[in-house]
Amino acid sequence: MGRANKVVLAYSGGVDTSVCIPYLKEEWGVEEVITLAADLGQGDELKPIKEKALKSGASVSLIADATESFVKDYAFPAIQANALYENRYPLSTALARPLIAKLLVEAAAEYGADAVAHGCTGKGNDQVRFDVSIAALNPDLKVLAPAREWGFSREETIAYGERFGIASPVKKKSPYSIDRNLLGRSIEAGPLEDPNVEPLEEIFLMTKAIADTPDQPEYIDIGFEQGIPTSLNGKSLDAVSLITQLNQLAGSHGVGRIDMMENRLVGIKSREIYETPALLVLIYAHRDLESLTLTADVTHYKRGIEETYSQLVYQGLWYSPLKGALDAFIQQTQERVSGAVRVKLFKGNATIVGRQSANSLYTPNLATYGAEDQFDHKAAEGFIYVWGLPTRVWSQKVRE
Repeated sequence: MGRANKVVLAYSGGVDTSVCIPYLKEEWGVEEVITLAADLGQGDELKPIKEKALKSGASVSLIADATESFVKDYAFPAIQANALYENRYPLSTALARPLIAKLLVEAAAEYGADAVAHGCTGKGNDQVRFDVSIAALNPDLKVLAPAREWGFSREETIAYGERFGIASPVKKKSPYSIDRNLLGRSIEAGPLEDPNVEPLEEIFLMTKAIADTPDQPEYIDIGFEQGIPTSLNGKSLDAVSLITQLNQLAGSHGVGRIDMMENRLVGIKSREIYETPALLVLIYAHRDLESLTLTADVTHYKRGIEETYSQLVYQGLWYSPLKGALDAFIQQTQERVSGAVRVKLFKGNATIVGRQSANSLYTPNLATYGAEDQFDHKAAEGFIYVWGLPTRVWSQKVRE
């Protein structure tokens, strides 16, 4: 366990991070705690945070507006990589952690802090993401994790905070643990810890229940330039506006809910609920545009890269050498991934119904079965003979 005089604490305003302030000072002898809350598009949740941090004992309460960077520097590269952890989760929460770590390291340098801290517990993924990212950005900084060492139950944590005037925001009738940013929401704990219990509608905020969605489908067009989404329904939009509007559109049709058993990095399984309307739609649309503009060998090889990329992000290795090498490969593949994809939103589904690109590799007069067909059918026989030759030789040998 490290000791420090001045600490920058990643602050969310929740129970654990609020209790960290007096705990660091009273139990670990930290002289000064500076809190940093990252504005990643979570809405009104940040309004009371500054005051709460100061009341809890922080000397300075920082709020960093990082929403644009979050989308451009973290979400968009993940979309280019079609990043889906275990082929389902689009990493909405995981992508925020390397950015928050970067902000912590920068704040520590600005304020002359000798350590940074977070409120992650010993069972979650975020502790790994923070610790490893901070080590990659500044290996000389101490990383303090009080919640990993204090051994409090949830009730004991709340009781400790109340000794220092920290009220708990968690009510008995709302036992969920929720993380929110512009890309989505993650919901866990409470009744959701039973994998066989259907989530109640009360936990959802960004997506409508299917019964409440429109009875007519809505068609949207998403424009991409070199793998980056740039327009919605023909209108060019900045990064944050595009995500915001697409969240509303897709969410209103019930698109973007994920209910999955997830393999955490620390070796346990966890039942997770996610709402990620825009992010899922963009990944689906981008992957479809790639199928039109990339050659078969690049497409197939990139699928393996995407799986590795998703695991690296999930495992907190955003700033690792391998992640950097994969970034270079992915960027190379995106040079011709420009065009538009048409998506049908209806009753919880986002269905790709059209795609077009000036870089399309689809050749109508080769693909058609009509009179315009220019494919040399006679050439197929020789191709099949050569293609199947190894199999034919093998078959003959095993029959001898």
